[in-house]
Amino acid sequence: MKSKTLQFNSTDSFSLGVEIEFQILAKSNFALSPRGPILQASAPAQLQPRIAPEFITSILEIQTGVCPSVRAVENDLLQTCTLMEELADEHECILFAASLHPFARAAEQQTSQEERYQRIMEELQLIGRRFITQGLHIHVGLADGDTAVRVNNLLQAYLPLFLALSCSSPFFEGEDTGLLSYRTKLFESLPMAGIYPYVENWRAYSEEIHNLIHHGIIESPRDLWWDCRPNYRFGTVEIRICDLPCRFSDILALVALIQSTVAWLGEEVKEARPLRLLLLSANKWQAVRHGSRGRFVDPLGLLGTENMSVAEAIRRLRDRTERFCHQLGGDSYLDPLDTIITRGTGAELMRRSFAETNDFVQVIGTLHKGFWQ
Repeated sequence: MKSKTLQFNSTDSFSLGVEIEFQILAKSNFALSPRGPILQASAPAQLQPRIAPEFITSILEIQTGVCPSVRAVENDLLQTCTLMEELADEHECILFAASLHPFARAAEQQTSQEERYQRIMEELQLIGRRFITQGLHIHVGLADGDTAVRVNNLLQAYLPLFLALSCSSPFFEGEDTGLLSYRTKLFESLPMAGIYPYVENWRAYSEEIHNLIHHGIIESPRDLWWDCRPNYRFGTVEIRICDLPCRFSDILALVALIQSTVAWLGEEVKEARPLRLLLLSANKWQAVRHGSRGRFVDPLGLLGTENMSVAEAIRRLRDRTERFCHQLGGDSYLDPLDTIITRGTGAELMRRSFAETNDFVQVIGTLHKGFWQ
């Protein structure tokens, strides 16, 4: 890097970009299918900018363009997902939304042949071989690097609430982990992953990245797998903590809540401070283990200073960000948040379905049918 200060490619404030990592399953038995490269190669030219390979070949990432609103995200994803579902069907596959396949064996999965992924696998060894997870990444545009760093620091307080709404990985290799998001614990085994360290400003962030690259610790900022990170290429904060919800309407509700939270913090909270790591870790664990039924303490005190349930914290966050959500046109997408709290996340739906059927194939079939509901 010629300069220690990264160039932050600013975008329209609070614009959106969404990345969904779908599992590719064989229609015959709902097992993971390594047909990601085939689907990508056979996709028409207009879809190529919207799809990307992933770490293992049974994942296909679908990306939106830069979207001004949640409605634009909805339309973008509807078009691409529908076309890719049709293409998958032609190849005897389906696209399945969840963050861990319930019965797949990690040792049986194939790693992408892309150079970057081969390099990562060589370094990670068993940790990499077990990393067969999928997620939902949400980008929110900001005007400049200093704002991105400030908002990213502040967001650490509320990331567990987003995770609690999205949990969809209770099973691993046929075993109930007892957690709602086992993906999170697999992710935390990666180097440079998990809770983002406090940084004062964009210059300090840039210097940190420069030092990591200079000493050969990372090759690029893409090797930083934090729960949330500034993204200088896209001019965004990138929220990466979420599991992939099992329903499309739940995805859009999360996008709307996250966009309005970024707007609230960006516009109204002008100073960030280091937050207590133990409190951040405790809140995150509550989301991983208990979802919306867990406990939450707001490290910033903006939602209250008392111990509260995650569900109550989500309701308070929705209330605090309501004005911004309305201004950004996302308020009509928020209703599923209450449904998630009362009905349960995808993880709870999976666990409930398995208790009734004792059959993972039926569990997958039921959830797959419900994605567009």
